[in-house]
Amino acid sequence: MADRLAGVRLAPYTTLRMGGPAGAFVEARSESEIVETVAEADRDGEPVLILGGGSNLVVSDEGFDGLVVRAASTGVEITGDGRVTVQAGEDWDALVARCVAEELAGVECLSGIPGLVGSTPIQNVGAYGQDVSQTITGVRVYDRMTGEIADLTAAQCGFAYRHSAFKEDPGRHVVLAVTYALTRSGLSGPIAYKELAARLGVKIGDRVPLDQAREAVLALRRGKGMVLDPLDPDTRSAGSFFTNPVLDAAAAADLELRAPGYPRWDMPDGAVKVPAAWLIENAGFPKGYEKGRVRISTKHTLALTNPTGEAGAAELMALAREVRDGVREKFGVTLVNEPVMVGIALDR
Repeated sequence: MADRLAGVRLAPYTTLRMGGPAGAFVEARSESEIVETVAEADRDGEPVLILGGGSNLVVSDEGFDGLVVRAASTGVEITGDGRVTVQAGEDWDALVARCVAEELAGVECLSGIPGLVGSTPIQNVGAYGQDVSQTITGVRVYDRMTGEIADLTAAQCGFAYRHSAFKEDPGRHVVLAVTYALTRSGLSGPIAYKELAARLGVKIGDRVPLDQAREAVLALRRGKGMVLDPLDPDTRSAGSFFTNPVLDAAAAADLELRAPGYPRWDMPDGAVKVPAAWLIENAGFPKGYEKGRVRISTKHTLALTNPTGEAGAAELMALAREVRDGVREKFGVTLVNEPVMVGIALDR
């Protein structure tokens, strides 16, 4: 059993550099250690927080009054048919870099995203026209309800835009490993994102060498402060703080009355997806907008940052609420947070 530590501050384990102490802290370095540690805490009635890379997480200033289990399991298995099974504690971008180097296509547009592999199915991580639900074939989990290890199919994961069955029932499953079905090819999948296509100088639907796709994505992300860099204060964030809202036909029509010709992506059944960044900027919150010790990134309107590393979560949430309320007042659209909240909520 892994060692338990008391009073460990969680801020250094998050990309926002925010979060108070854990009641107890364990770094679990294998699948068996993760399962044994969580199972024992459940038997004792102790609250549990599973911690990955801390890149999509906002922890309250009071911390977490329970057991924090940091998933640190490692191991990558690649089969001849391109199936890649990865332990939850592996670094995501290191995995993407390896897949690109070994000419395995399907995750190259997800380069530069911070965090660990275990978090990717929970959030259905996506960027630049790719998301992990396009390649995940199975997720190995510890089911805290049944006390058993299970292998879930992609269908059982309930993937949707930045969503999954794991987010629907956040306390039930602990992700242990993820299997991706990648394509053995030196070329990327068809480029599906306009901004990326422009950066590469190709048309939508074209394919490019994997390393070119990765470098273009990294360049775009760096320009938005979305690649972790200790010298760039804009990267002290949780990534995109708000999801792009998906509006049904009635809500889309209402927004057209408020903002004729607003940018959108068509979705099934008359729904549209609206860029949250556009809503935020046009509601009066430009890049660099400050509120005390926190601010909107100077590079990307969707990121809320802790530039000095000294602000607290309460300050960040005050800014988030101001932005949310301003967008709702002007456009009638309610933004929803993307990061996982621990001991704190956007709705008071």
